[in-house]
Amino acid sequence: MNRKNLIAIACVVTVMAMTGAAFAAVPLYQLFCQVTGFDGTVRKAEAAPDVMLDETVLVRFDTNVRGLPMTFRAEQVSQRVRIGETGIAFFNVTNTSDQPIAATAAYNVVPERAGPYFQKLQCFCFESQTIQPGETMKFPVQYFVAPEIATDRESRGVREITLSYTFYPTKGAQDGANPASATGAAA
Repeated sequence: MNRKNLIAIACVVTVMAMTGAAFAAVPLYQLFCQVTGFDGTVRKAEAAPDVMLDETVLVRFDTNVRGLPMTFRAEQVSQRVRIGETGIAFFNVTNTSDQPIAATAAYNVVPERAGPYFQKLQCFCFESQTIQPGETMKFPVQYFVAPEIATDRESRGVREITLSYTFYPTKGAQDGANPASATGAAA
């Protein structure tokens, strides 16, 4: 093989690798944020902590919709929970259009330094949900604030946390898919 062919093959391989890296960047960044709590991203936990502190945190709930004909609201504006205590919040989403909507919710917490300690046990986020015309669905979020927040130098003074969800259109979702994480639906 001559030198020109080797250079051409190297260029093609490089372009393909860079294209693959570009497509993998978003899911890899999302995974990184979920695992580390980076950028205010809530972490997924397998079980609630065994320790519950006497200190409390006020958790506020914020809901947003981007580019969809739907309403999205938390059933409660806020909850006061003890650090280490499991809390559950419910969110209602209603399709106000005459077409099925495929949507996905993403979330974050503020202040960002609370991200590693605000952990969810159950969540409807990052899964495409299909909501039929006029349908209202109720979604739970089960969470806790890890006791380590009280001893971390950076986050020790956090007494309020805002959990913010945004529903946005799911690209390439099939209409009529079954939303696996909904607790119930009412027309």
